[in-house]
This record gives sequence, structure tokens and C-alpha cells, in this order.
Amino acid sequence: MTGKAANTSTVRLHGCDLTLRYDERTISQGLSVSIPDGSFTVIVGPNACGKSTLLKALSRLIRPSAGAVILDGKAIRQRPAREVARRLGLLPQSATAPEGITVADLVARGRYPHQSFLSQWSRTDEAMVMKAMQAANTADLADRLVSELSGGQRQRVWIAMVLAQETPILLLDEPTTFLDLANQIEMMDLLAGLHDEGHTVVAVLHDLNQACRYASHLIAMRDGSIIAEGSPKDIVTEHLVQSVFGLGCIIIDDPVSGTPMIVPRKRK
Repeated sequence: MTGKAANTSTVRLHGCDLTLRYDERTISQGLSVSIPDGSFTVIVGPNACGKSTLLKALSRLIRPSAGAVILDGKAIRQRPAREVARRLGLLPQSATAPEGITVADLVARGRYPHQSFLSQWSRTDEAMVMKAMQAANTADLADRLVSELSGGQRQRVWIAMVLAQETPILLLDEPTTFLDLANQIEMMDLLAGLHDEGHTVVAVLHDLNQACRYASHLIAMRDGSIIAEGSPKDIVTEHLVQSVFGLGCIIIDDPVSGTPMIVPRKRK
């Protein structure tokens, strides 16, 4: 593995010696990973390489067969679900909203971790919902049914719901899937803005050029293992792209961002 992993004593979220399985099929074994605090970490790799499985394990959505995910110095499985939900927010792949729910009501569900029997809906909750919708550019959609929205609008609404959780760590599984190019860039700019505000953002992406442009920390996976991690400028090479994706290419500087830009070679 190339690149330099973060020191686990200084990070809030990391996985130690993970074995991840679906049914009887082993996806990853002996996998360790650290998410640098305050980073925009992007996980890339070919289809079925274990990207989404790793994200689900980090978010407590699936239980490792071996090893542990550590959140703020304690195994995530030892923390109550509501406590975890106050520390990290997750936007899964292909999230679906309940039938007949409005945007405002869906975003309000992000406040659930902050509710209790003795602490019901408050002005603070109302303010956080409005702040989240404004940040995700969905305030004007508040009274619309989620089912009536375009794909790009729905994705922004889901982002708003995650923001309403008011968590320092955000995990997103392929947040640009099914979006057209303009909406993809809008989504990535939104996530970059959240990162600039101090959130630790972790996203699984398919587009390597977008990953290079936006990520401060890149994790490249293949066959359930981490092949390289570090700054895109430090680790993205023609050899890495060939090794991970089986794609011949040349690497040039992105004329806008100066980050690595992958140009596929013509197949013979």
C-alpha cells in the first residue's frame, strides 16, 4: 500500500483489522483504515471492490465478522444507536422516503437523535431544520412532496436531513449516482463547502477525476483491500490507475484545480 495512513491515536473514526462479509462471502479481511479528522475523504475503486461495504461498516450499518470500528476511542458497537447518530450521519445509496412525506417533514427526521421523552421538539430543532435546508438549497421546497422532486432535488433533501442531525462526521455512499453532470458538480460543491466549514466528509465515488478534484484524502480499493491512500497529488499515478481499474491512461494537471486528471488511452 502506498501513501501514509493517519495515526489512529489522533482520529475519531477508524477500523481495525476488519473482516467484512455478506452471507458466506468474504469481502474484506484484515482491513484497517483511518479517516483523518477534518478531511474530505473519498473512497474509489472498481465495482464490487468493497467500497460501500467499508462505508457501511464505518457507519455501523453492518457488523464486522472480526475486528472493530472505533468511534471517539470506543468500539462503535458499544455505543447506543442514538449516541452514534449524534456523532456521525449517513446518506446510504438509493435512500427512499416514506410515501406522502414533505421535504420539511423528512428533513425534520434528522433531529431524531436529539429527541427524548423529556426533550421534545423545540425552537432549536426548528432552527436547525431551517439552517440545514438553507445549507442544502432546499428551503424553497419545504412544502413539496419528496416524491414530486427531481433526482438532484431529492439528493439535496437527503443531504439536508443528514445536516439536520448536526453531526461532525458525514458519510455518503455514491451521493452523485443518477445525477446529471450539472447536479453532480452542485452536489460535490455542497460537500466541499461542508468540509470547509469543519465537517469530516467521507464519500464513495465512481468518478476518479471528481475524487481527485475534491478529496483531501483518497482511498483506492481493489478486491476488498486498500491499495493506496493519501493526497491525490501524492498517490494518483498511471501505474495506480492501471493497477486498480485496469485502465491505461495518462495523468495531466486539471486546468481548473491543478489536481491530477485522468485521460484514458485509446484502446488498441
